[in-house]
Amino acid sequence: MAEMTRRERVMSTSLRQRADTLPFFHYWRHSQIGWAEREARNRGMGICWNRPCCVEKIHDVEITEKQISVRGETLHKRTYDTPMGSVWVTEKREPGTGQWHGNRSWNDISPWQVERLIKEPEDYEVVKFIVEHTEYISDYFPLEQAMDWLGGDGVVICHLPHSPMQTLMIDWVGSEAGRIFYHLEDHRGIVEDLYHALCKSREQMHAIAAKSPAPIVLCGDNVDGVLVTPSLFERYFMPVYEQQAEVLHANGKLMAVHMDGRLKVLKDLIARTPIDIVEAVHPPPMGDLPVGEALAAWPDKSVWVGFPSAIYDLGSDATRDYTLDLLRDAGTGERVVIEASTENIVSNENLLTLSSVLENAELPLSEEKIARIAESLSR
Repeated sequence: MAEMTRRERVMSTSLRQRADTLPFFHYWRHSQIGWAEREARNRGMGICWNRPCCVEKIHDVEITEKQISVRGETLHKRTYDTPMGSVWVTEKREPGTGQWHGNRSWNDISPWQVERLIKEPEDYEVVKFIVEHTEYISDYFPLEQAMDWLGGDGVVICHLPHSPMQTLMIDWVGSEAGRIFYHLEDHRGIVEDLYHALCKSREQMHAIAAKSPAPIVLCGDNVDGVLVTPSLFERYFMPVYEQQAEVLHANGKLMAVHMDGRLKVLKDLIARTPIDIVEAVHPPPMGDLPVGEALAAWPDKSVWVGFPSAIYDLGSDATRDYTLDLLRDAGTGERVVIEASTENIVSNENLLTLSSVLENAELPLSEEKIARIAESLSR
């Protein structure tokens, strides 16, 4: 049998078919470009690109942005003026933002909000107006370009924003000081009114994603069982996943959801979803769900494992030992993809250490094969 390409390995595993070796990749937005990255790719590492499938056009809303100074710190304030009133968001942008990958800074930090778009209950009506006047227009060029450039060296994913409730929890309202939870308790009607408006608006985006050339569509959530409790997950997340999956599956797309937090309390509910790929699962010590337990809980899903950055902080020996333990916990390895990182830059040393283990992870995995890999690394 001919050696598989990096793309074929990821796709076979995501379709729950056996690849020749365990697929692993690095996200382009975090990846260094240079000698270590080249060597890692020569050892079998793929590249994954996340790209959009559409552009947004907001009608009947005036959007302005200005630079302001607060206590000597430079911030960026973006204001949305609508017939219903005005809302604004204020961001802090570290040096390098807009110049480094994925709108991140030189230190791999995204812009963060020091003032949220929704601050008070009356802001919900204004934001609902914005949502109802947002049009999504297909633009497949970014995906087509990336697929042409990457070829068989990895996989290109159509990347969607956070699902409606996570848009509120993470982007617009925030969970600091429990704000979104207080709003749900004290003003559930207006919160759900905006939630349902956003669900309806996003249906157009899902339809565009379903027609895109990318084989996988990623819902960019950040699911964590402490913030997203089982009751919240069942009420606000599962119905959205059902709607999204229906249109994606009808068009032959695989559906992935970014779940990088503590998932043990949600694992049985996740099993009931139509998700094909549970993406960015972080095993202990950063998450609380070991890979073997995740595979057992989700027999009809592929598990993309986000390598815990806390292990990288301990150095290359710890990275090597942890990677070997991951292989031991992955069973035959036939539904597992390893992601070098989902959130952070990886040092050259750690990237090469990870590659030195995974380049020899022939499938199906066995204790004997893993022992041979460990022995080869100790010479």
